[in-house]
Amino acid sequence: MKPQGLTIAAVILAALAGVLYWSNHHKPAEPKPSADTPPAILSLKEENIARIDLKKRDTPEIVLTRDGSGKWQMTEPKPLAVDQATVSSMVTTLTGLNSDRLVEDKANNLTQYGLNSPVLEVDLTEKNGKTHKLLVGDDTPTGSAAYAKIEGDPRVFTLASYNKTSIDKGPKDLRDKRLITVDSDKISRLELIAKNQDVEFGRDKDQWQIVKPRPLRADGLQVEELVRKVKDAQMDTGISDEDAKKAAAAFAAGKPVATVKITDPSGTQELQVRKDKDNYYAKSSMVDGIYKVSNELGTGLDKSLDDFRNKKLFDFGFNDPNKIEMHDGSKSYVFTKSGEDWWANGKKMDVTSVQNFLDKLRDLSATKFVDTGFTTPTIALTVTSNDGKRIEKVSIAKNGDKYIAQRENEPSLYELDSKTVDDLTHAASDVKPAQAAAAKK
Repeated sequence: MKPQGLTIAAVILAALAGVLYWSNHHKPAEPKPSADTPPAILSLKEENIARIDLKKRDTPEIVLTRDGSGKWQMTEPKPLAVDQATVSSMVTTLTGLNSDRLVEDKANNLTQYGLNSPVLEVDLTEKNGKTHKLLVGDDTPTGSAAYAKIEGDPRVFTLASYNKTSIDKGPKDLRDKRLITVDSDKISRLELIAKNQDVEFGRDKDQWQIVKPRPLRADGLQVEELVRKVKDAQMDTGISDEDAKKAAAAFAAGKPVATVKITDPSGTQELQVRKDKDNYYAKSSMVDGIYKVSNELGTGLDKSLDDFRNKKLFDFGFNDPNKIEMHDGSKSYVFTKSGEDWWANGKKMDVTSVQNFLDKLRDLSATKFVDTGFTTPTIALTVTSNDGKRIEKVSIAKNGDKYIAQRENEPSLYELDSKTVDDLTHAASDVKPAQAAAAKK
């Protein structure tokens, strides 16, 4: 290469090195906010808000206060429990309230915006006593926003209509609409009076038990579903006074469906449900008035004792037991689990065939409960689970084309379908050693 060419290449290389060095040591400047970015109307910390006053034209003032635990309640126009989620959402909107745009930086004539006599005034009081007054005036000509300002601040903004809607609330919007307000996790007792039966449930930790009319095993899923339906029952706060009168008349003339009493640490709450023609109506001990409720609630409460009894013969559930014993006439089976393996007579058993037998055992359920029919047992089952802490024994006797089963130390009799029992005995006899099962494959 000629000397002149080498010189040019060296200059270019030096220039590129300089550019690379500069780019690595000089970060681009952060973009500055645009002058057109709408400023925030309010920027406060949610946890500092202790009181909210909502003042609207020609309507009573609404006062919301927060207690030491952080729970909101309505004190004006009358004391009412409020929907905590609804109020919290409103507080979130207010404390981080953004404008749609800045209309005037220093407004001298508030009348043109309807802010001399606001449609809505929201006073936010912090724990330290400092108050922020939000004034909301007329809607903009397009109707997509409303004029707003903070008292003491000369600026006028537009507030998006969806933000206005989220803070422009009345007592009916804010109140707790639940007919029963117990804490689901702390319910200790539940009583259902329906179908001329008085059924009472008790809960020990997460385990439900029938305690009335007599101690019985309860189907926990069915009891929890009952609790859910009661907890989900809500009033319709949007009905007219005329509709409220009709609901009261329908309840008075209706046929009683059920009465539910639920107890938690705060006390006992009661819900009465009646049916008039095709509709259900409810009266709660927690709120005034009569309310139309869903058919799901009505049919969910129209249950008998047997609907809540545990029809399964065994309680080991989805956990594998530690040991299974079955005596079927002259045949006997004993399966023991060690780690992930099942054993019988010192031989490792085929896990698939054991699992099939276990599934049949787990699903062993009554088609109904009976009072008589249990004679001499033909099948005896013993299942040890929970690391030996739970031992369940079940005896099964033949009765015509059915089977009757009984758990040890329990008076209840469970009627079983013959196919269910036949499938169980076949599954037990089909359990094979692991080597035999592998050879067969």
